[in-house]
This record gives sequence, structure tokens and C-alpha cells, in this order.
Amino acid sequence: MINRFAYTSMTGATAATAQLAVTSNNMANALTPGFREVVSAFRAVPVKGDGEPFTGNGADSRAFAIETTPGSNFTMGQLQTTGNDLDVAIKAVGMFSVSRPDVTEAYTRNGKFFVDAQGILKIGRDITVVGTGGTITIPVNAKMTIAEDGAVYTQIPGSQFLNQAGKLKLANPNPNDLIRAEDGLFDLATGGQAAPDALVRVVQGAFELSNVNPTLAMVQMIDQSRMFELNTRSITYADQNARSLTSLLSLSRA
Repeated sequence: MINRFAYTSMTGATAATAQLAVTSNNMANALTPGFREVVSAFRAVPVKGDGEPFTGNGADSRAFAIETTPGSNFTMGQLQTTGNDLDVAIKAVGMFSVSRPDVTEAYTRNGKFFVDAQGILKIGRDITVVGTGGTITIPVNAKMTIAEDGAVYTQIPGSQFLNQAGKLKLANPNPNDLIRAEDGLFDLATGGQAAPDALVRVVQGAFELSNVNPTLAMVQMIDQSRMFELNTRSITYADQNARSLTSLLSLSRA
């Protein structure tokens, strides 16, 4: 029974450690534009007792902590107005479509764009913003204007004409169909690509902040640290009880 006590506490300590790692990751990304909070859930699984002799009717006297599939909080974060033409935010639901170096399409709420040396619109060194017709290229020194529907217009200095450089591919996949990849971007669980959604609207000159609440995350980290300490203390008590029992058994045999 003592060993069972220790193993039960061990699962609780493991769960607390995993939750603490997730919360720490959320805290580290509290200032990452468009970051979606990671949600890590655990559930208690009853462990069947040995039961009475010849009956097997044991009571569920213990429970192990088992990790479930982690998810994401897709609640919208606050919009930060910057006035920067390369900052774009989605007004309500929807996501930007981006492309990795291996040409796989992914989705994000990060609208902190920049233009590389080749004039290609990107959100990272190797992450390209996807347009409905392919990549979007901005001419050198051109002023960029992005309409609510994602259409990208450029104006060469000294010219009065606007030229459409492309249109952002704005998608609105079901959050239940999205899985977070190791690079922080989201992929469709079924594979493939999401279709453009004409109802998604954006605003230029602003970007969306992370939806992580730093105060709440700090409270969670404290609670998870205390839970880990409680479970490790229980393991220590189980070890002390085992040593005491061994000592008593040795005395009884003497």
C-alpha cells in the first residue's frame, strides 16, 4: 500500500511539472503578437483496488493524474494601435495564411509584417505571408495600403496611382480543426489548406497582442509549484513510512 501511495503522488507531481512548463511557456509568450494561450488539461483516473478475496469487488480508493490532449485558447487579444503600415490585425474571427520554407501552409493571428530585401511580405525570416494569388511583393520605397478585405495596394513615390500588389489570404478555420505545430503556427488537423473567407476583415496600423493574462499565469505558476511540493512531500512521507514499517517487521522477527 505504501508503494501505491508513492506512485499515486508521483503522477500528481508529474502532472504539476507538466502544467508548470506549459504556464511558463505562456508567460514567455505574453508579449508575442497574436500568440494563443496553451491550455493543458489533466484528469483523474480511478485505480481499481484488489478487492476482497474471491470477489474482486475492490473500491476506487486511488486516482492517477493523466494528461489529456492540450488545446489552445482562441479568445481574441487586445489590439495595439501603432500607425505602422506593416502592422495588420484581424478585427474579429479569422487568421492570416502563411507559408513555411517547405511551402506548407499554416495559420496565425500575428500581423507584425515586414518586407525583406527582395520585397516579399513576411512575418518571420522564413515565414512568408500568403496571398490569394501567391506571395505578395512590395516595390522598393512604395507606400503600402491594406484594405479591410485584405487587398494590398502600393503607391510609388511621386505617382498618384494605386497598384494592387495582391490580396492577403484570410481564412477562418474551425478552431477545433487546428493543431499547434512546434514553430507556434497552426495547421489543419486533417492536412491540406483552409479556403479563403471573404467575411474576414482586417485593420491596418495595429496588431493583436497575446491573449495570455500575465497576472493569472503568475497565480497559476505559484499554485502549480505548491502542488508539486505537496506531492513530492507525500512521496517523502511514503518513503519514511516504508522505512518505519521495515524496522517494525525486523523487530517482530527478532
